[in-house]
Amino acid sequence: NLLQYDPGRDIFPIESFIQTDAAVNPGNSGGALVNAHGELVGINTAIASTTGSYAGYSFAVPANIVRKVTSDLLEFGAVQRAYIGVSIRDIDQALAREIGMDRIRGVYVNGLTEDGAAEQAGIEAGDVIVKVASIPVDNVPQLQEQVGKFRPGDQVAVTILRDGREQVRNVQLRSRDGATEVVADAGDKAVVVLGGELARADAEELKALDLEHGVKVRRVNGGKLRSSGIREGFIITRIDQERVRDPKDIERLLQGKSGGVLVEGIYPNGMKAYYGLGM
Repeated sequence: NLLQYDPGRDIFPIESFIQTDAAVNPGNSGGALVNAHGELVGINTAIASTTGSYAGYSFAVPANIVRKVTSDLLEFGAVQRAYIGVSIRDIDQALAREIGMDRIRGVYVNGLTEDGAAEQAGIEAGDVIVKVASIPVDNVPQLQEQVGKFRPGDQVAVTILRDGREQVRNVQLRSRDGATEVVADAGDKAVVVLGGELARADAEELKALDLEHGVKVRRVNGGKLRSSGIREGFIITRIDQERVRDPKDIERLLQGKSGGVLVEGIYPNGMKAYYGLGM
């Protein structure tokens, strides 16, 4: 879902569809769903059918989500998806009794992504999220929909229920790789997917390590840098045996890559290291 990246599936569904009885058939997906005044309500997306043809039920992505997606594409060239960094579940009567709630509301936090947005904001496992940006949420799809309206780096007020009392936490949302920056274009995306902040190594650093070139890992937020074991301060000198001098070189080399990538470099203490990244 939009709140916790599943690397095994690599999909992020938003389930807040509009259900209608408008006739939608194969080939109609992407068409406009309008009301009697000709106003856009949503974009037709799916049908419920055992035959593949219209059988009375159709579903559309709400217009407010469409507006956000198209705005992202026009401004950045890529959809900006934000994440809270929690694993969650709906609350049923049994769980409500177990945690001492007098009625069913909100979404239960099972766990948190290490060093993720929620953890940084002070949200804990066992909390119940009841509002996002002052809008009540009573199930997982509603929470996904509200988070889906924002971009990485946005500050969002999240209201939680803890020990029977409501508390507000200001959460700075992140990308799926832990970054707080938006992805401006395909090249930036190639670097953001690493989950860190990169910069050209300065002349003093290069001289001290007897290097001619390199890109320094200034910060590790998450993503592939963290999962591979690369630490802050590491200077990347080559990717797949190609020299890198600045982040733009890394963007160029990673763009469109699939499979494994070999990263070579050196730490400030002089220790050379090699890492394999799965793209």
